[in-house]
Amino acid sequence: MAPRTLNFITGNANKLTEVQAILGGVVDLHSQKLDLVEIQGTIEEISADKCRRAADAVKGPVLVEDTCLCFNALKELPGPYIKWFLEALGHEGLNNLLVAYEDKSAQAVCTFAYCEGPGHDPLIFQGRTDGKIVPARGPPNFGWDPIFEYEGQTYAEMDKEAKNKISHRFKALEKLKAWLKEEV
Repeated sequence: MAPRTLNFITGNANKLTEVQAILGGVVDLHSQKLDLVEIQGTIEEISADKCRRAADAVKGPVLVEDTCLCFNALKELPGPYIKWFLEALGHEGLNNLLVAYEDKSAQAVCTFAYCEGPGHDPLIFQGRTDGKIVPARGPPNFGWDPIFEYEGQTYAEMDKEAKNKISHRFKALEKLKAWLKEEV
């Protein structure tokens, strides 16, 4: 049986490469860039709303992803707003947010939302990885990876294959893969 075809809504080539590597041949991903309005809310509310909007825009099945970086000392901020915090503050500025706190622990959170098409309710698949915030180490070419450390290495320092076996994205996609296999 041929794999299910999905429109993966992203313009981020690094994200697309990771998702394809983790999912393997389970689905046939077609990357599509859409500029979608993002509401304010919880991680799950933002993902579900973005998924509904994308399904309406492409008039078919979609997969959207939202990645968060949650600082435990800041009660999970910046969370779903990490993209804007990173753009405004950079890696050093994100570290500076935690200067007054002993607790540097954080969670990398990845939420995938899948929707069959317009009028369908999105399904949510979420993965979390515990780590800590550290001064930037490793190549600065993929978001906040240089400041998120897991077991002694930042995501940026890790080999891509090793990262794809432990990351928040991997954990969320494993849940999606399990669901897709049940649906076939």
